[in-house]
Amino acid sequence: MASKKRKKKSKMRRILIFPSMVIIAVLIYKFIFIPEAWNLSEKSSYDKTVLVPFYDSVSIPSDSLQSTHAILIRLDDNTVMMEKKSEERIYPASLTKIMTAIVAIENLPDLKEEIKLTNSTFEGLYEANASMAGFQAHENVRAIDLLYGVMLPSGAECCIGLADEIAGSEQKFAEMMNQKAVDLGMNNTHFENTTGLHDEDHYTTVKDLAILLNHALENDTFREIFTSSRHTSQSTNKHPDGITFYSTMFKNLDTPNVMDGKILGGKTGYTDMAGLCLASLAKVGEEEYILITAGAKGDNRSEQFNISDALTVYNSLGE
Repeated sequence: MASKKRKKKSKMRRILIFPSMVIIAVLIYKFIFIPEAWNLSEKSSYDKTVLVPFYDSVSIPSDSLQSTHAILIRLDDNTVMMEKKSEERIYPASLTKIMTAIVAIENLPDLKEEIKLTNSTFEGLYEANASMAGFQAHENVRAIDLLYGVMLPSGAECCIGLADEIAGSEQKFAEMMNQKAVDLGMNNTHFENTTGLHDEDHYTTVKDLAILLNHALENDTFREIFTSSRHTSQSTNKHPDGITFYSTMFKNLDTPNVMDGKILGGKTGYTDMAGLCLASLAKVGEEEYILITAGAKGDNRSEQFNISDALTVYNSLGE
């Protein structure tokens, strides 16, 4: 009888020990043989957003960021260094224009080609209080100047002009933008327009925008535009001296320098529903990083909390 009890206990121990060994083996494999597991962002029990580089750990208390959503990625190896509600839906406002620009660049055979803006190009834009680059109806503008107009002063008329030229209408161009989002794996994104004007069905996440910006920066033309602080367009039939554009980010940035580095470029965005947004690129030390933030309080006339958040994050990397 005692022998049977001992055998029964021994069998139970084996049953309990086996799953424990499996769990230990999985954990060993995950953290030793899959190094990426060390590079993902973590959240502490004190609700802090934690940066986790390979060798250092820099934490940023969540209440030090005005933005409600954020993601920081090291470009060299696509390591996510920080996340804050990165997969929750947001309204992208003018960060939409990153997609508008890269789709246009990839579908224009000649960036020096002149595109004629028409009366329909401007329909509804002034009424919607859309940001404009300064071009006029019946103006002939080079495609490359329209692209600078999209990204630096955030010109809505430039977006529509490119969309009409490439796809025949803004609606058809938005379909191209959505197909590009699918191709890139932006699984929580849908575009209704080229400008980022508010629409309930026009949404994304900061994680998807990071995927987009990462891709776009691989294009030399896009990178050149994205990192420019100013640009003067070529002479046109309406502006003989051209128009000089200034980056909305650099215009509100006292200095691009951060600790051990520099902010290289960026695109701002704002609507009442989206809050202040920013997609930026910086070099800190020997590494390049992209940071996407959204949902900061304020507006175009207030303190630019999207930019101050970028300074906070990039400076923390240089400490």
